[in-house]
Amino acid sequence: MAKMEDDLYLQKELRKIEAWEKEQKQVFFWEKLSRLPFMLLDKVTPKLIRDKLGDLLGEMGRFLQTGGQYLVQPESVLKQLEKQARLQNGGSLPEEGGFNAQKEELTLEKARAFPLEIMDRTADELIGGRVKFAAVQGAATGVGGVFTLAADIPMVLGLSLKVLQEIALCYGYDPRTEQERIFIVKCLQFASADVVGKKAVLEELALFEREDKELQVFSQIQGWREVVQTYRDSFGMKKLFQLIPVAGMVFGSISNKGTIEDVAEAGKMLYRKRRILARLNERNRALDDSDR
Repeated sequence: MAKMEDDLYLQKELRKIEAWEKEQKQVFFWEKLSRLPFMLLDKVTPKLIRDKLGDLLGEMGRFLQTGGQYLVQPESVLKQLEKQARLQNGGSLPEEGGFNAQKEELTLEKARAFPLEIMDRTADELIGGRVKFAAVQGAATGVGGVFTLAADIPMVLGLSLKVLQEIALCYGYDPRTEQERIFIVKCLQFASADVVGKKAVLEELALFEREDKELQVFSQIQGWREVVQTYRDSFGMKKLFQLIPVAGMVFGSISNKGTIEDVAEAGKMLYRKRRILARLNERNRALDDSDR
């Protein structure tokens, strides 16, 4: 049976994530190039594509309000978690959190107590499948250049949102709640932002779990138009190369694969950090209560 990780292990994993965050704040040469004026982008991008990119605004608004068509079924991810847990424990399930595998169905609340390793492996398996699908999808929609690219744009956005929701479930968070939908959009913003934007998002997310800052974080929903604009600019630069018929298959596959990889990496790291911090805070509160 798998053992719950100790505080030393959690602290070590937290430092790895913090090191990753530090790397994300570095400015690379290609990131400097991406800051070129987007007036040129608008001039060389066909109106059909610009209209589709503009539609991201409405799509993101619907997602924030209701979750829209992108909501995944928690049961499917819970089954994946259960599968990984059984593989890790020789066919049985861990009993942390009072879960009795013989009498109960696995719930998201019970899955939160699973060891971090099980959460990581489940997330990696789901991400791998989404990345492969994105590569195939990008190649398929790149065949016809500009004519099929219009269909690719909403598909990539939907896939990005879905993979982030699945990652949220892997680490015990419910993407159906308003709070998690905001966090998911912030992950999406982080994945496509430049170094300045990444710093800003990390500062916002550092306050995400603090009760005294909750209202300030929730007010960020008013700035979701800026999230879409950032994603639109980054997405548009990548898609320019996909406008060439046939050759667009290669560019489309690489572009979509890279987009989902970036989104998934950001989501996994940021949700993983939240779970580690939550677990450490729970143990600290338990120690404080026992000392009283």
